[in-house]
Amino acid sequence: MVLIRLPCIFLALKTTSVNWHSKQNKAAHHTSDYSSTEAILRRGQNFTITLNFQTNVQSADNFIFIASTDDDVYMANEKERHEYILNDSGIIFQGLEKYIQQEAWNYGQFEEDILDISLTMLDRSLNHRQDPATDVSNRNNPIYVSRVISAMVNSNDEKGVVQGKWNGKYCSGTNPLQWSGSVSILRKWYRGRYKPVRYGQCWVFAGVMCTVLRSLGIPTRVITNFNSAHDTNINLSIDKCIDISGKTLYLNEDSVWNFHVWNESWFIRRDLGSFYDGWQVLDATPQERSKGIFQCGPASTRAIKEGDVNLDYDSSFVFAEVNADYVTWICYSNKRKERIYSDTRKIGKSISTKAVGTKSRVDITDNYKYPEGSLKERQVYKKALKLLGVRSIGRRTKIRRRRPRSSVAQRRNMTESARKPSISGKFILNASPVIGQDVLITLALRNLISDFKTIKIKLRASAILYTRKPKAEILQWSRLIKLRPEEVKEISFKISYSQYKNSLRDDRKILVTAVCEPKQEASLLVEKDIILQDPFITIKVLGPAVVHKAINVQVTFTNPLSEMVTDCVLKVEGSGLLKEQLKINSTVQFEIIPYKTGTRQLQVDLVCTHFSAIKGFVTLDVASVQC
Repeated sequence: MVLIRLPCIFLALKTTSVNWHSKQNKAAHHTSDYSSTEAILRRGQNFTITLNFQTNVQSADNFIFIASTDDDVYMANEKERHEYILNDSGIIFQGLEKYIQQEAWNYGQFEEDILDISLTMLDRSLNHRQDPATDVSNRNNPIYVSRVISAMVNSNDEKGVVQGKWNGKYCSGTNPLQWSGSVSILRKWYRGRYKPVRYGQCWVFAGVMCTVLRSLGIPTRVITNFNSAHDTNINLSIDKCIDISGKTLYLNEDSVWNFHVWNESWFIRRDLGSFYDGWQVLDATPQERSKGIFQCGPASTRAIKEGDVNLDYDSSFVFAEVNADYVTWICYSNKRKERIYSDTRKIGKSISTKAVGTKSRVDITDNYKYPEGSLKERQVYKKALKLLGVRSIGRRTKIRRRRPRSSVAQRRNMTESARKPSISGKFILNASPVIGQDVLITLALRNLISDFKTIKIKLRASAILYTRKPKAEILQWSRLIKLRPEEVKEISFKISYSQYKNSLRDDRKILVTAVCEPKQEASLLVEKDIILQDPFITIKVLGPAVVHKAINVQVTFTNPLSEMVTDCVLKVEGSGLLKEQLKINSTVQFEIIPYKTGTRQLQVDLVCTHFSAIKGFVTLDVASVQC
């Protein structure tokens, strides 16, 4: 934790001045990068202070100096301390489980005003407004502080920093895809008299929260969970319903996002016991209320892995995000439902974070659960079901509203194993899809038995958000095919640029589904998520980078479309390189003047009428001036 103006009590002596030796202490405490001129000290570490008194101090004089020495956020590994507290830039992973993309993020926790803004967030929290004295007395506790910040980063309850939005147009604010860092967001909130900044989605909430917690001295990192479950009724089962054409029916509020981003912070859990010390999950994205407020965590990753879903805070919700079972149903017009797909391994894949000291990805799935399909993993899942009181039919009354009672026949249908189809299938991309080009796809179907089959195929392609909610219909067709015994047949088709161009200017994601119905047999559902690759953007630093010396940067972008793109703006930012975000309208070469030494991350974002955000980044080492 960061301490400012440590409280002192002196008995029988009056001080005339205090010298905090700011420069010396900030160097020793690794706080020199803060723009503040005040001494900023870290817990559990020696510091120097000089006191001047009105009278001479005698050997018999007694005085008391009060300071906290416990450090609940201490990390033993120096490289990890540097990464999770001092690193002011990073990588947030997005995309799909099998197509993971890097997005650069400028945390900028040492930039001017950011520490003051972080402290202001605590002062403006609901806790502080209701009981200021108790709130301030709890600020030495990272459990308390991190939970308050998780509520203040979103604007749902406490008029916090970022307002979320997941659909529609963003004309009254900024498209979440166009943010590249936290500094401009936090300053906009602060300078705008605490009016929520529009708009954010999960990676924005996580990026801002990482900035705030690092600025307060709490080791924090950003985590991405692929195939992330949103289990609204906490029954550890995500039920997806489709109609006979493959269209998703929203009969409940459960969902599976292509990815979801949250945070982990490192600290001791004095409330739970030492077994649960270490990384704690925090999530500022407003999904569900926790104790009446949109906040989430801290939930111990050890508790999640062991299925201890009864422990504070919100362990059951996070457990479901990485461990829920996934069940798909076809719903017919006569209210009959057919369970066609059940998967215990789909949810919680490739849980990722940035590696210490490099830009590479580290898979930390093992921190959250035992190997999928192992005996231990199923034992933990059953333990969690028992602790949550989920009945054997796999259903639980919704937390927020009561459901009509199901008939005996319906409940039996829910627990029956899905019939196994006698055909298999998969989608194959003929080439890596690039925005502006046609998408060529093949559906390959295989007859698994030695009988002839007639199969009705209903295919649908939709533009979707990363939450897998549909935005627009792109393609739909149906046809009959025949399969000889054990035959493999390939059906090729394309999605043309003209079909998708007006639907994919923001999230460049397409969901393709095919419902394959053999006569009087179990249906087969084949799905594929497709991300269209962004055009390449190249950044070149023209010469060595030296602090306080101008240097030119060149950006090259190739338009992949057969039409002209207009109204292009290049946004540039980077802590230690630019004090404010730079916007360029007319040139692909510009000048920066680095003001801090060390390894720095320069980020660019091209925005125009045809593309919401084409991003790139480059790392450069800024040297000191040679005497």
